[in-house]
Formats: sequence, structure tokens, C-alpha cells
Amino acid sequence: MQIIPVTDNKTAQLFLKTAVVLNKKDPNWIQPLNKDINEVFDPKKNKAFRFGEAIRWILQDDAGNLIGRIAAFTNKKYKNKGDDLPVGGIGFFECIDNQAAADLLFDNARHWLITKGMEAMDGPINFGERDRWWGLITEGFTPPLYCMNFNQPYCIRLFENYGFKLFYNQVCFGLDAQKQLAQKTLDRHAVHEADPDISFDTIKKNNLEKYANDFVEVYNKAWAGHGGLKQLDKKQVMMMFTKMKPVMEEDLLYFAYHKGTAIAMFINLPDINQYFKHLNGKFGLLQKLEFVFRQKFKKSRKFVGLVFGVVPGWQGTGIDSYIIGECRKIIQAPPFLYTEYEMQWIGDFNPKMINVAENFGDTFRSRNLATYRYLFDRTKEFHRHPMV
Repeated sequence: MQIIPVTDNKTAQLFLKTAVVLNKKDPNWIQPLNKDINEVFDPKKNKAFRFGEAIRWILQDDAGNLIGRIAAFTNKKYKNKGDDLPVGGIGFFECIDNQAAADLLFDNARHWLITKGMEAMDGPINFGERDRWWGLITEGFTPPLYCMNFNQPYCIRLFENYGFKLFYNQVCFGLDAQKQLAQKTLDRHAVHEADPDISFDTIKKNNLEKYANDFVEVYNKAWAGHGGLKQLDKKQVMMMFTKMKPVMEEDLLYFAYHKGTAIAMFINLPDINQYFKHLNGKFGLLQKLEFVFRQKFKKSRKFVGLVFGVVPGWQGTGIDSYIIGECRKIIQAPPFLYTEYEMQWIGDFNPKMINVAENFGDTFRSRNLATYRYLFDRTKEFHRHPMV
């Protein structure tokens, strides 16, 4: 076997090709857009390079066949609650079902991280934001959401046999979008629906600044500080909304208010991977035209939950049921565009939000991803991510 660093366009293309070679026969795999992977490793596109560095390798067998890949990265901004040591990351792992091959990839990443002063490595994670390329699927090997990792089931064994231990689970929830909500949810919704101080709104694309302020109001109270998440400002959210705008559906982005102040939000998008799966990783002019055509005439029947947040003062009051009940009025009305829903992951270190998701109604755990940790000092006591 030969491990080769990615140093030029040719090896960068081989890095992308490795995933195709190892997954193309799996009907559940959706090839990511090449540009989305490449941008992770482009200092001009990825601000994480301001605080760290990244490296990639591909692995070939003696005949020159692609059999694996891995990336490793350091990031001074990467912190988890309770961490008392510098932690690097690995990601974009692909490998044949061969422990020796996997060990070679893990060893190479570990040795590089040691030279950078790291004392542990988490993986598979992203060199950047946690809403992309984060975690190893351990349950629910169904088609991935946009920018979600996908792996073969044997990869669990490759990680755990090497010595990685579970740092935290990332739980995703699904829902039949046209199924009646649980009576408990409907009853709690009715209480707030009758309160004149409580109101509901969907986002309006022609007034994004207003909803950016509402997003900041809820996010910074409900999410900032959890799992290393930082406070956001209006400028950051406007940048996010501007990027989302081409795929936004106004009837999928919801806010709840008390006397005009945002107290909860439910941010969703259509599952655009249902469009990208037809593009074979490319996104040139022809692929963009096909994307627009499918978006207009072959709409995705699935929508994806990105963020669900309730400010602390309103948690446990049933406001989550209120916003879900209002959402139901839109989703379960003709022409019944959406039949399936899946929520982005919630860390098992956040039991309050797990409880909110479980109380949506007839939700089910659609898939589980895992973030693993490997301590370089094998005598050091391992601790899972603390609860928040």
C-alpha cells in the first residue's frame, strides 16, 4: 500500500474519485458536489484556515487502485465543553473493509497531528462548521442529506478497532409530514393559539433583515455556548440567508413571537440532495440548468430541519408545540407538497433539545451519527462530552 499526500490538482481529483470508487454501487449513496468538498480545502473559501491548517492523503494498493482517503486538520477555534487538551480533527474518511488500510490512514493523520502539538483527534469531523460533514453514520444508512457524511457500516468497526471511543452521538429525527400530530401536541398548541400575545410568521424573502434580527435573538439565547457554538451577529446571519435564498421556500421557515419579540424558530429547507443526486458531483452550467428545472418542476418531497430553537425562558411551556402546530397548517394543506421530514442532528449531550424533538408528535430516530475521539496518550482517562 502507498499513501500519497494531496499536493496538486491531479491528487485532489483522486481524493474526490476515491469516494466514487468505494460507494458507487451503494444505491443509498448520493455523490456530493465536488465544489463543496474542494471549498473545504481552499484557503480563499474556508475561513477556518485563519485559525488552523489542513492536509489530505489518498491510499492506493500495490496495483495502484484507490482504496482509501483521509484528511487531518487543526483549528484553534475548535473547542468542546470540558476540553483541557488540544484536539485535532480527521474527516472525509473513506476506506475499503480492511483494518490494516484503515490503520495506515489513521496512523498517518495521528502522526501529523502530533507534530502540530495535538494530544487527541476527533472524527470524522469537518474543517469548519458543524452543520456539514460531521459524524460517522452508525444507524440509518439511508440517502444522506445535503453535505452530510455517508459511510459503509463496516467503517464503525474500522474506527473502534483502531481505538476510537464514542465522544457523543448525533441523533436525527424523522417524521411523516402528512400524519396527524399527537393529541398532546395539538392540545399544547391550542393553549398558545388562544393567547393574543403569541403570534406566528413565515419568513419573507423581501424582508430578510427583519428575520435575521429574529434569528439572532433566538439563536444567541437558545444555542450559543452549546457544543462550542459561538454567538452570531446580524451580518453573519444575513450572509447565511443570502446563500440560502436561492433554495429557500418561505413556507418552510417559521418564527414564533411573544408581544413581537422572537422566542422560537423552526428553520427548514427542501432536501436539495434530491436534486443533486442526478448531477454526479458536477455543478457547471448544464447542471445548474438541470437543478433549476428540477427545483421548479420536480420538487423534492422531503424537507430538512436545520435549526429548532426556543429561548430558555419559554422552554418547557409548549411553545415548541405551538410552532409545530402552525407549521402543520401549512404543510398539511393542499397541494401537500411535502411528505417526509428529517431534522439535522442534535447532540446527545443536549437532552433538552432531544426531548423537544421526541415530543414533536410521532417522530422516530431516523439515523444516528457518532463523533469519535482518540487520545494519543493511551493511559489518559477518556471522558465523553459533558451534558449541557
